[in-house]
Amino acid sequence: MKMKKLILMMAIAAVGLGGCEKRPEPLKIDNALTAEEIAAGRLTPEVMWKMSRAGASSLSPDGKTLLYQQTDYSMAENRGVTTIWTEDLASKAVTRLTDYTSNNVSPKWSADGQQIYFLSDRGGSMQVWRMNASGGDATQITGSGDGEGVPDVEGFGVSPDGKHIWWVQTVQTADRRSSDIYKDMDKSKARIYDDLMARHWDYWDEGEYRHIFVGELGKGLVTGGKDIMPDAQWDAPLAPYFDMAEIAWNNAGDKLAYTCKPLTGTEYAVSTDSDIFVYDLATGETKNICKPLTGKSECQGEACLDLAEMVGYDKYPVWSPDDSKIAFLSQRRPGNESDKSRLFLYDFTTGGFSDLTADFDYNAMNVVWEGDDMLYFIAPIEATHQICRVSPSVGEVEVITRGDHDINAFTMAGERIAAEMCTISMATEFFEINPEDGSLAQISAINKSVYDNIRMGEVQKRWVKTTDGKQMLTWVILPPDFDPSQKYPVLLYRQGGPQSVVSQFWSYRWNFQLMAAQGYIVVAPNRRGLPSFGQEWLDQISGDYSGQNIRDYLSAIDDVAREPWADRDRMGCVGASYGGYSVYFLAGCHEKRFKAFIAHCGIFDFDSMYGETEELFFVNNDYGGPYWDTKNATAQRSYANSPHKFVTKWDTPILIITGEKDFRIPYTQSLEAFTAARVRGIPARLVEFENEAHQVFKPQNSLVWNREFFGWLNKYVK
Repeated sequence: MKMKKLILMMAIAAVGLGGCEKRPEPLKIDNALTAEEIAAGRLTPEVMWKMSRAGASSLSPDGKTLLYQQTDYSMAENRGVTTIWTEDLASKAVTRLTDYTSNNVSPKWSADGQQIYFLSDRGGSMQVWRMNASGGDATQITGSGDGEGVPDVEGFGVSPDGKHIWWVQTVQTADRRSSDIYKDMDKSKARIYDDLMARHWDYWDEGEYRHIFVGELGKGLVTGGKDIMPDAQWDAPLAPYFDMAEIAWNNAGDKLAYTCKPLTGTEYAVSTDSDIFVYDLATGETKNICKPLTGKSECQGEACLDLAEMVGYDKYPVWSPDDSKIAFLSQRRPGNESDKSRLFLYDFTTGGFSDLTADFDYNAMNVVWEGDDMLYFIAPIEATHQICRVSPSVGEVEVITRGDHDINAFTMAGERIAAEMCTISMATEFFEINPEDGSLAQISAINKSVYDNIRMGEVQKRWVKTTDGKQMLTWVILPPDFDPSQKYPVLLYRQGGPQSVVSQFWSYRWNFQLMAAQGYIVVAPNRRGLPSFGQEWLDQISGDYSGQNIRDYLSAIDDVAREPWADRDRMGCVGASYGGYSVYFLAGCHEKRFKAFIAHCGIFDFDSMYGETEELFFVNNDYGGPYWDTKNATAQRSYANSPHKFVTKWDTPILIITGEKDFRIPYTQSLEAFTAARVRGIPARLVEFENEAHQVFKPQNSLVWNREFFGWLNKYVK
């Protein structure tokens, strides 16, 4: 459910990294705004898809050059292409290093800054390539031949000494297909399981898993390579996001740290117990640094943690410069993917652990070392994402940056910090950050031609009093050219996750400025159950989906509806995932507030959802347990408040959208809701994407999604 790392997933899905075909002709990219679009000066779905999408950035070792990737789309071709760029920070000169004939992603500097490594499908499959930092011809590093039958490389990392490389590719270690089990039945199309998980996110388990390979890196092609987790029936990095940041070389280049959850079947489905493993190239041995710890413990106030357990997610190892320590992110509570992500430190000398954020009530992410006694990281703070730092020897966290923005990633080199930053009104651009005072200076202007020709609406930061007397931050986005003497239709946005912050994010579908540009006032509350306001605020939603967080939503919309420019007779309610659930639930108790609802991939029937979804740890934590546990008061309260039990009170038109490949909240949930609405005679529409999962990634599908979305609102709200 949680939508973390979706930017990476969107990039992979949109450009089609798997099963790549040869492209003899460059993809034609002509995304200049038309005269009509310039004259209108308005953000539309068509204009938004003409924007370039930047990311995967890093500073050169000397801090003088920014390396990044950029994805551009052809709506006519229904696909995009990713290219690699550099920007000289002194001269501001921008250079494109690859053309539009192939996808080129995940660029990385060599340790000396003279070369660039990257993934490319130019040879017929996705492999690692190398070129001079100034550009020119590239040399293939992994794979061989013309790509026919060669497994794709999904991620890689070159050791700092340049002698070795790790890469990730899929291997088959179990027989799940009938044609594999019954060799004489080669045309049979069945999958056979004796245990969970039969499927995950958007794919069936067919006995194939991501494994880490290590090989020597010479001047030419790497052949062979060693699978450091042979026969394992699990993935590294972790499914379903397969984030390559979960794998890290040490600085000496002789050890590899990675994240893994070595469990199978039902045990895998109900657990979040991943650990940090260290592989020694010289000995071939692997050590789990998180277990066992022979009963060691730490106490923080009244709470004591048995470190021998370490039963939650432990992820994202980062080596200290002297290789004596590993920083990583750790969650205390098992089965809770939204527990606080603590910045932990493991000391190889003592074997001890320390929690560097024990007194810091926010999550940590994107950790970077500066020297051996300073760590920088990103934290979500009051619906924004900021850069922080902490010294292990001091222990106090310092928040460096301030302002209404999302810093989503950053790198450090040559006493410089370069960050990827966005806002509700700006897609990702690159900024330099002064580490002394946190001031920001924009580096890039990738979408300047778009921003120069469209008008954005004002974004207001509003604090709303909730029914239990708390203060809730709510973003209110006004239409461009807003006139306070007029009345505008209002949209209540309901966030998914459910534990995903409503921050200063830029989305290419759930885009607040896009909604505002169509003439709507957008209300986006940070209701209970969202991060960046402390763990207590976040925890409230688990086991109480229909409780305070729903009342928070109503507090926000009622507060804005009292404004003279808000038309309370023209209000709509929209959301996806948990947001879709809350739309379904509110449809039965909104007391005539809304004229229309839109639910994307929402949970409708808690009972059937428990048996249809895949990561059971999630529903066990957020529902309280399975529906048959009649002695579990929390679980029974959850199931008693399932939206399908309140359809007799539905009375409002509803648009329902789903993806056929969604295995997190299966499309059958949407079918149930659509059936209920139509049988009851309520105006309803079902939009089912046969080639999408929990999100909509493909360009033309996205335009259809937007046309249906705004068409419905314009019909019933506007």
